[in-house]
Amino acid sequence: MTVSLRGTREISKNHQVFHLIGQLDAFSEPTFFRVVNTYLLEGPFNLILDLSSIDFIDSSGLGALVRLAKAAKETDGSLQIVTNPRVTQTVKLVRLEKFLSLRHSLKEALENVPSQ
Repeated sequence: MTVSLRGTREISKNHQVFHLIGQLDAFSEPTFFRVVNTYLLEGPFNLILDLSSIDFIDSSGLGALVRLAKAAKETDGSLQIVTNPRVTQTVKLVRLEKFLSLRHSLKEALENVPSQ
């Protein structure tokens, strides 16, 4: 990923978890979307984005999250986002908290991964 956004990926039988740190903004968004979408298409189709260590998210980042949620749905998968107060506030400002399936912890997200 870019300098402003770094991450790691864990794969399980029915889901992928991306742990991200840094800023999800106009600079990092194109690479972020391309990389995560490529992995989504490879499967498994249930994604968890751990944004609990994200420092900043802007409208470009939110747009990428919406596009990934739609892409996951098209593959009969799901997208859940582990959040922090800053991310939650930004998402709530545009009223996307239910659409983006915000979770308070990775444990909560893992408990809500659909079985395939």
